[in-house]
Amino acid sequence: MNDHAERRDAVRAAAPPLARHAHPEDLPRVAELAAEHAAYEQAAPPPGDLAARLHRLLFAAEAPRLRCLVAELPDGTLAGYATCAPELSTWDAAEYLHMDCLYLTAEARGHGLGALLMTAVRREARALGLTEIQWQTPTWNDGAIRFYDRLGATSKEKRRYSLPAGQE
Repeated sequence: MNDHAERRDAVRAAAPPLARHAHPEDLPRVAELAAEHAAYEQAAPPPGDLAARLHRLLFAAEAPRLRCLVAELPDGTLAGYATCAPELSTWDAAEYLHMDCLYLTAEARGHGLGALLMTAVRREARALGLTEIQWQTPTWNDGAIRFYDRLGATSKEKRRYSLPAGQE
């Protein structure tokens, strides 16, 4: 290994993890993390072309429909992600940031990366001029519930439904 590579590796080892916006080259790993997330929540796996679909939502339009933040470890490994998009509340007659996903690998949990991603999501909301973030988590996910409670978040009891648009 040359001196430059050794210095780069030493800087990475000393650097803290960071939360940043995903880059196009991150999308295959984000798709892997999304598949892990779906398995963790006992949901159907995402489509095989998820990375390409995410690329269209994140990078192919003038105004991206989705934002994706990743938790990057000092060695460059992506250990988690959060996705979010602006939504509307009729009752409040206001926009808010809907956090669709927040996921960390099992090994990455408990090391402050969730808080790092939540700080990045809050920063994203402020950058968009939004004053609130909303999300949901499965009722059985006690670890996530404890984490969100520690952040000072409040919950509302609701059920989420899904219906294919082709049915009448």
